[in-house]
Amino acid sequence: MHRSGVPASITLAQGLVESAAGQSTLATKANNHFGIKCHSDWKGKKTYRDDDKANECFRVYSNAAASFKDHSDFLRYQDRYKFLFDLDPTDYKGWAKGLKKAGYATDRQYADKLIKVIEDYELYRFDTEAGELPEPPNSIEAPEEVAPVTVREEIRFSLARKIYKVNGVACVYAVEGDTYESIAASNGLFTGEILRYNDLKSAEDLSAGEVVYLQPKKKRAVRGMDKYIAGEGGESLRDIAQRFGVKLSSIKKYNKLPDDYVPLEGDTIRLR
Repeated sequence: MHRSGVPASITLAQGLVESAAGQSTLATKANNHFGIKCHSDWKGKKTYRDDDKANECFRVYSNAAASFKDHSDFLRYQDRYKFLFDLDPTDYKGWAKGLKKAGYATDRQYADKLIKVIEDYELYRFDTEAGELPEPPNSIEAPEEVAPVTVREEIRFSLARKIYKVNGVACVYAVEGDTYESIAASNGLFTGEILRYNDLKSAEDLSAGEVVYLQPKKKRAVRGMDKYIAGEGGESLRDIAQRFGVKLSSIKKYNKLPDDYVPLEGDTIRLR
């Protein structure tokens, strides 16, 4: 719970429901206590069984502890579950309903089953006895508004617009009509510099709301955001690099990826 931000009651209830209290075939033969399927990024052992479809692929773990850790990471690093970490960690009902809403299970009664197990066995007591939680580790660092910052002795960012920081790196958010050239000029930068800071070789069109970094990005993401699980939105590696304020070259290095790699839904991208 402290490592991942997932309430203990939810982890316990999901484990009980998904594994038939540890007696399911997946739990006893594959140490898979949460019914987690392989997805495209799974490199470990696999087993196959009928579920929503015939002969579906499920993960095989070396021990139960590995299954519990992977379950927490599965929730922690996927966008579709991100909203759950804005809930109070003792709000097990909100978590149960949110998991169903996010599509964790197809069973229409899934949330009700989790809530019943939590209340029948008073699992909510583990949410409070564990102590106060730190900030949920999988929440993406909110852009922080900062005062004008000196990058080099002769450069000072413009006072005319708000400067933010993502992963400790100064940035602005594009508005209608902005170009990389105009943002560079208004902040005392060369166009080549701003393109390099944003992992570009040539200027591209800017959309309103797009982040533009005014300093070199970091080699790794903020502590606690070790990886990111790609969703179905068709993000590129550069999109992910921009989102987390991490150099594209670092992400390719951590993941040993070629330049033309395109993330698929479910792929795990290491950020540190």
